[in-house]
Amino acid sequence: MTARSTGILISMLTLLLTGCGGGEPTPGGTTADSDSASDSVARASSAPGAAVFIISPVNGATVSSPVAIKFGISGMTVTPAGQFTDNSGHHHLLVDSGLEHPDQPIPSDAGHLHFGKGQTETTIELEAGQHTLQLVLGDGSHTPHEPPVMSDIVTITVE
Repeated sequence: MTARSTGILISMLTLLLTGCGGGEPTPGGTTADSDSASDSVARASSAPGAAVFIISPVNGATVSSPVAIKFGISGMTVTPAGQFTDNSGHHHLLVDSGLEHPDQPIPSDAGHLHFGKGQTETTIELEAGQHTLQLVLGDGSHTPHEPPVMSDIVTITVE
């Protein structure tokens, strides 16, 4: 078995165990059935120069809820969760959150939204006030690439 096929096998097993966010969210942002943060998983390589970005809303925008958000990507392609194609992945939207463990599958909770069907836009309800949005590309097992492909943080105000 090659190192690549071993990595794919590990990623597939991780996907089966974590799904698109299995388990109950815990205060630390992980799920109750996930391993500790010190146990890293195999990570797919990102393409040189790859980028994800939020097309809209733009940084500093004042919007109303529900908020329509459009995702952009360059240098890689969008594929559904569970697929392990080189230079590909699917979007995760961080809402008022950060990426605490880039070597672990991204948790699935109110601050870490998964788009495992390959979606490139969404509409979300947000309370009035200031919010931050950030995209992270995850591989077939929801794990950020090496190095991570992350957008700039977009700050919006919801009226």
